[in-house]
Amino acid sequence: MRPFVHPKRDDVTLAGVLHALADPARMGVFRTIAAQTDAPVSCKAATPYDMPRSTRTHHLRVLREAGLICSEKKGAEVLSTARLEDIEIRFPGLLAAIMRAANR
Repeated sequence: MRPFVHPKRDDVTLAGVLHALADPARMGVFRTIAAQTDAPVSCKAATPYDMPRSTRTHHLRVLREAGLICSEKKGAEVLSTARLEDIEIRFPGLLAAIMRAANR
């Protein structure tokens, strides 16, 4: 298995973050991961149960490459955490504004 790509904080772009969160399915996955602040979330728990594995993998890769989540392999599972602090430092208030707008 290839290692996961995680951009450095300074390499995260506004366009990448907006693109990743523009898809409703990815927004839902990100919300699930971001809501769990005390422990990593398994990729299966972060996605709808009926989502095909290939689709789940794609959405997690887009979120990871945009710098929104950090993933690591633990045995047979992939665990993800939201990079909330990194995004807040890079783009202050952005995620809060996006989440408010998505809730309307």
